Amino acid sequence: MQRAAKPLVSLSDLDADKAAALKLVPISSALEARLDAYVALLQQWQAKTNLVAPSTLPQLWTRHVADSLQLVRLMPQARRWLDFGSGGGFPGVVLACAMADVGGHVTLVERIAKKAAFLREALRVAGAPGTVMLADIGDNVDRFPQALDCITARAVAPLHQLIGFAEPLMTSGTTKALFLKGQDVDVELTEATKYWKFQPKLHASVTGGQGWIVEIDHIERRT
Repeated sequence: MQRAAKPLVSLSDLDADKAAALKLVPISSALEARLDAYVALLQQWQAKTNLVAPSTLPQLWTRHVADSLQLVRLMPQARRWLDFGSGGGFPGVVLACAMADVGGHVTLVERIAKKAAFLREALRVAGAPGTVMLADIGDNVDRFPQALDCITARAVAPLHQLIGFAEPLMTSGTTKALFLKGQDVDVELTEATKYWKFQPKLHASVTGGQGWIVEIDHIERRT
C-alpha cells in the first residue's frame, strides 16, 4: 500500500504563520480565499518543482505573501503591474490576487518553462487577473504599448540590472518601480549609481528582518 506524501509544512505551523502575516497586512475575506488557493497549489508543486527556498516554507505567509502584499500599500492606486522574474509568484501572483477586486491586471515575466506553467495554473486556481510571458526579462521591456503603473521584482537580479530593464518603460511613461531587496541594499544602491541617475526612496519591510523596498520614480542613464 502506497503511503500518502508527508506534508511539507504542518498545518498548525502554517496557520500560525498565516495569522501573524494577516496582522501585518490585513486583507478582505475574498482576497484571503484567493491566497489560500494559491498557497495550497504552491505547496503541491513545491514537492516536485523548487518554487521557494525549502527553509522558508514554515514562514510562507509572513516571508513571502505578506512581503508581497505590502507593495499594494505603497502603490494603492496602481492597476497595471509588471513583475520581472516571477518565479514562484512573489510578488506577481499575490499582486494579481489583490487586483481581482479592483479591476487591475498583472503581467508576469518568467524565463523557466516549469515555473511559467505553475504561474498560469496559480492565476487560474486563484481566479486572479494576470498574464504570464515565457521569456527573458530583457526580451519584453519594449512590448508594452501602454504605460504601466508599477514595475516590481523580487530576488531576481542586482539592482543596477533591474533598473536597466525598467528604464525603457519608465522613460515611456511607467509611473514607478518597487524592487524588494535584502540586507545588501546599500551595496546594490552604490553600484547602481555608477550606471544610473535616480533618487531612491527606501521602505523597511513590514515583515521585519533586513528586508527593504527600493522605490524609484525616475531613471536617467549616466553618460
